Amino acid sequence: IMAIMMIDRWLHIVAGVMWIGLLYYFNFVQVPAMAAATADKDGPGPAAIGKYVAPRALFWFRWAALVTWLTGAIFLATAPQYSLHGAFTLGIGAHNASLTAIGFGAWLGTIMLFNVWGLIWPNQKKILGIVQASDAEKATARRVAFLASRTNTLLSIPMLMFMQAGAHGIPF
Repeated sequence: IMAIMMIDRWLHIVAGVMWIGLLYYFNFVQVPAMAAATADKDGPGPAAIGKYVAPRALFWFRWAALVTWLTGAIFLATAPQYSLHGAFTLGIGAHNASLTAIGFGAWLGTIMLFNVWGLIWPNQKKILGIVQASDAEKATARRVAFLASRTNTLLSIPMLMFMQAGAHGIPF
């Protein structure tokens, strides 16, 4: 079981780096680049990003989010110092600050996962023309995807802080 836990933790870290890295790429690079490409009347426009880069980045983004969450849940369920139930109940009754901390991190990660699969991806499919949508639906989709993505960016630092606080016993 120790080898499985080591592989799980490795996958959790690799997928998490990919997920948060792509989240930061979208918010700090791609969104401003799309705006600049749209505003540049003499340039090539945003089509290349929307057709070639965004769908591929969103593929890795959403699957990295799911793998991160699943491997985190497996870790919580198998690590002797934690429990999946204990984390998601924030250690209430267990009087375990590490369980409470990692539980807050797990909840933030769960909210972020929901944002990826329930808000960002369905709306990005409309924006990128993967599914049919009117101009009004695309405008709404842009706003919803933007707000969900910015929310995830804001939640990412506290999520990482709580995850590390749980793992390292740092008081919060």
